[in-house]
Amino acid sequence: MSKSELHIRTAQAADLTSILAVYREAGLASRGSLSAGEAVTIFTRMQGYPNYKVYAAELQGRIVGTFELAILDNLANAGRPSGLVEDVAVLPSFQRQGIGKEMMRFAMDRCRDNKCYKMALSSNERRAAAHRFYESLGFTRHGFSYAVQIH
Repeated sequence: MSKSELHIRTAQAADLTSILAVYREAGLASRGSLSAGEAVTIFTRMQGYPNYKVYAAELQGRIVGTFELAILDNLANAGRPSGLVEDVAVLPSFQRQGIGKEMMRFAMDRCRDNKCYKMALSSNERRAAAHRFYESLGFTRHGFSYAVQIH
């Protein structure tokens, strides 16, 4: 795959079935998958959030990867925003071809364009291969991540 073959774009509602399939195949649907109708409802609501987008990575007309990026305003850090990446996934049969790297470079470019002081993401502590991938892109461990399960 060459960089010119991969197209990263803002996702549309028509992409949701493919995006949900990427999540399932990549193991990001461990808590279950949304129905198409539920996905459209949530996606429509998300479009009302300022500076929050779902992106699709397309190769030869097929969605092979996806991620979400929120640009968050801040009162600290001299008012510079920060970027938050969520739900990074690439179809297993397309992993290790540079697609994830291009998606993260794309996200970093959006953060630079918005003058963010950092871009952050979280990754499950059991995903050692993902950690190596992020570190290869220049990510470093930054503090601690805490979560509380809301049932």
